[in-house]
Amino acid sequence: MPPTTPYTGKFGSCAPYSNNNNHPQPHSPYRSGTAPKPAKENVYNGAYSVAENPYDIPQPHSSYRSSSVSSVTAKEHHYTGSCVVSENPYSPQPCSPRQHSTSCPGRAYRHTTSTATSTATTTTSSSGSEHSCRNNTAATKARLYGHGITASYGEMCYHDNSLVSASLEALIQHLVPTVDYYPDRSYVFTFLLSSRLFLHPYELMTRVCHLCVEQQRSGDALLDKIRFREVAPKLVQLLTEWTETFPYDFRDERMMRCLKDMTHHVARGDEYSWRAMQQMTQRLIKRLSALGQYEEAVAALNAVAAERPASLKSKQASGQRSDVLSVCDDPFVLAQQLTHIELDRLSFIGPEEFIQTFAMKDPLENHKGFFRKRKTSNLEAYVNWFNRLSYLVATEICMPVKKKHRARIIEFFIDVAQECFNIGNFNSLMAIITGMNMSPVARLKKTWSKVNTDKFEILEHQMDPSSNFSNYRTALRGATQRSETAHSSQEKIVIPFFSLLIKDIYFLNEGCASRLANGHINFEKLWELAKQVSEFLVWRQVICPFDRDRRILQYLVTTPVFSEDELHLASYESEGPENNMEKDSRRSLRSSLLHRENRS
Repeated sequence: MPPTTPYTGKFGSCAPYSNNNNHPQPHSPYRSGTAPKPAKENVYNGAYSVAENPYDIPQPHSSYRSSSVSSVTAKEHHYTGSCVVSENPYSPQPCSPRQHSTSCPGRAYRHTTSTATSTATTTTSSSGSEHSCRNNTAATKARLYGHGITASYGEMCYHDNSLVSASLEALIQHLVPTVDYYPDRSYVFTFLLSSRLFLHPYELMTRVCHLCVEQQRSGDALLDKIRFREVAPKLVQLLTEWTETFPYDFRDERMMRCLKDMTHHVARGDEYSWRAMQQMTQRLIKRLSALGQYEEAVAALNAVAAERPASLKSKQASGQRSDVLSVCDDPFVLAQQLTHIELDRLSFIGPEEFIQTFAMKDPLENHKGFFRKRKTSNLEAYVNWFNRLSYLVATEICMPVKKKHRARIIEFFIDVAQECFNIGNFNSLMAIITGMNMSPVARLKKTWSKVNTDKFEILEHQMDPSSNFSNYRTALRGATQRSETAHSSQEKIVIPFFSLLIKDIYFLNEGCASRLANGHINFEKLWELAKQVSEFLVWRQVICPFDRDRRILQYLVTTPVFSEDELHLASYESEGPENNMEKDSRRSLRSSLLHRENRS
């Protein structure tokens, strides 16, 4: 089978972050190798305790996995009467020797030898196996297209050996393993990620499991049992990749019932695969339990943080309130604790949430309800954290009565932002810059006159939105290069500006049709979506190397912050209105906030 991923050799090296321009690209589902191991702990405030990251994949007993992995491509994991779990759920799954000798791009032609000559003439010959092809009357075509070859195999179209389009049914069939076929792991990741644009994960799982079982039926009960015993290990491997990469899909009770049904079915034919299914289910339940604990903790923290700060009418007494400098006066330490929070919250974002953010009901499918329920709670919680940090910065600056103290806090946050940049924490960096550029802070001209803004201007230049954030994108590529050649845990950290990442994925989806004129799925688009999400997965799995300071962490996630109106009024009380419009604004804000306090 030709490679299904189109990325080999297409992407040049990134721009330099240091003086070395020869760094490799980040690992992803499209490259072999082992991704960084995920963090073991996601506790940053003492409000919850999670035994392990739900993406931290416990490895089964050594007898249940392959022990030999090539430096170039991981060897195929065969169940030698036991469970197989790949060490890297995103690494490509190459064909076995048997596959290499008999397979071709079309799933219906996995036993047909296809040879392209220099004139792009393709000939096919079918084998005698009853699994040879489900659609052996379909013509196999090849033609020159630009500088490459486009070939159609049944309902699947390839260009330069890369899958570019296919019908939904053909893509589902291409996912179904057989005794001597297992789909490429980059394809598994890509289709499981993006298939939810077209059908519910439950429907996909039901159809895949049904096809996998039905294609082994021959009418002879004994023969059926033998054949299913041979295919069971690969079905378990596919379900293992699904549960480990997209565990949140299984919060749907129907998915868990389907998984339970398959466990019973496997138990009738293969004891070792049944044990592997049990281990897989136990790991899945453990991850989902950790997710539930995390979501409860975030909800509790948000409830605490929702409390209002001290009344603005008694701002002179605000000196009694703790501020950030009384909790931490070291910019590097605060940047480290911000990085803890970022990585903790990133680790709970499921890759499917990026797709479900903009998933719409497909007009050719009939699914009610799923796409109206945007299952993106962890992604939204992370965006809310960015907003909270921005408002926290603005609150800390506007709260002090004395101009000297406000200037000192501004300088402190500039240093924190610089340390975030050095660490590779671009999300906290942008949140701090956003908070310092909010109008209630920006209008404090007397305060800013006491601040040396040279460093701040440099940081603003790095995150300048002009030319589609070109400066930031260059820095991000450099940080990624540094991560790939890291000699320390700290150098591995890459935390992107998250809102821009979501925007990029959104416009990639909106800028290209999901279906072609002939009704086929545009798989080139799905490759691109998966490529962006897979890079995020690598960044998400980095272990934060810094020591936790629970007092600082607790302050960052729970201390109350001002609303926008409260910030404006605090700003006016720090530096009085400069014109009639600001005077009117202050008068109106005082009246409205006083009315709210009386009502509460």
